[in-house]
Amino acid sequence: MVNLPLEIVKIARPLHWVKNLALFAALIFSGTFFIKSYFIQVVWAFVSFCLVTSGTYILNDIMDAKHDRLHPIKRYRPIAKGTLSVPFALLMSLLFSLSSLYIARLLHPLFFLLVLVYLVVQVVYSLGLKRLATIDILIIASGFVIRVYAGAVVINAHLSVWFLLCVISVALFLASGKRRAELSILPESGTTRESLTHYKSELLNSYVTMFGNASWMSWSLFTFFESPPATLPIWLFLAEISKATTVNKLLMVTIPVVIFGIMRYESLIFEDRSESPEKILLTDVALLVAVGVWIAMVVFILYGGISSFV
Repeated sequence: MVNLPLEIVKIARPLHWVKNLALFAALIFSGTFFIKSYFIQVVWAFVSFCLVTSGTYILNDIMDAKHDRLHPIKRYRPIAKGTLSVPFALLMSLLFSLSSLYIARLLHPLFFLLVLVYLVVQVVYSLGLKRLATIDILIIASGFVIRVYAGAVVINAHLSVWFLLCVISVALFLASGKRRAELSILPESGTTRESLTHYKSELLNSYVTMFGNASWMSWSLFTFFESPPATLPIWLFLAEISKATTVNKLLMVTIPVVIFGIMRYESLIFEDRSESPEKILLTDVALLVAVGVWIAMVVFILYGGISSFV
């Protein structure tokens, strides 16, 4: 007997909602994380994106059901397995998407537009663009960029061009790593994604390396140009003693952690374990610790009283 609520949860893929935490980036880096009204706005934006992403995942599963049955992991998805009918899944996709758009409309007109753009792009992706090599990576990456700037729009925050460069680089790094891992299991599972037949492992290796380098370098540029000034008296005192002891770009201390995180994730990619970035992020201890340390450092630097926003 089919457990319908459980199957609905499975097809909604709540594990993938971790990607939507990107909406909180603007809240954190704009210095407004502890402003209650802003925080509530972003939480509702997060809910909206969780609904729309689930709606697009369901549509994608409907379109991919035939190929998913050939995949060693995806064949257990409800539609591919046959535990949910296509008409019912389509109804759930429509319900999730419309609910998301309703919430988005209540939050902010531009946020509504971004959610709508995300939805349209994902629908077109599911209908055919996912079959085009390179284009599929760009579309996957665009989803992360839209999330970050949707979070900025809903609280009317400004994000610098350096942060945009960082977001784009990381998004392309994650997307190319996902395709690299999928390609590695292709000989065992058959053709489960048409675009994969147009990729060579050497090409995806170069993408991963290129975007991995771009990720830590763009973060470094962001920390150099956008770090808030130090305010603790001890550092101001040291700056008076010698220019060599001037500390005014505090976020740069996070660069080694970012480099380690990228190196760790690249090692997982070449071990063919990165097909699901959100799962790796939540299960790999070293990567989880690196992300946790990075977040703690960023929050402490921005909100711990050792620097100030100007």
